[in-house]
Amino acid sequence: MHATPFLMFQGDAQDALMLWKRAFPDHLEVTALDHHGAGEFEGKIARAHFTLGGTQWHVLDSDIPHGFTFTPSTSIFIDCDDEAQLRHAAKVLGADGKVMMPLDAYEFSAMFTWLSDVHGVSWQLNLPFPADA
Repeated sequence: MHATPFLMFQGDAQDALMLWKRAFPDHLEVTALDHHGAGEFEGKIARAHFTLGGTQWHVLDSDIPHGFTFTPSTSIFIDCDDEAQLRHAAKVLGADGKVMMPLDAYEFSAMFTWLSDVHGVSWQLNLPFPADA
């Protein structure tokens, strides 16, 4: 058995992938990308696979309208390598998004923020305490 996170968009999957690639330039790799053919969704993503931090993900632009989107109740949790990486990702992902917990040190983390990007995808960005602390 293999489980893969799957995110469904309604036309902005390509923009989301480009945003996430800017946030994690050295850690996100698109491994497959197919676009819808002729029709209303022409050029939109029919199927994309990418890896982020060693986890494979699937995304698509649904050509079937639906009345739901993403909520913060499901989020992507990232343990960053260092403060610079966390700050960069928070800046890129937070642009035109929403902050649920501001970037700060917390009792459970050396530095942490919880935000949703402009596409409504929720991210928890964490800088763990050093192992020798």
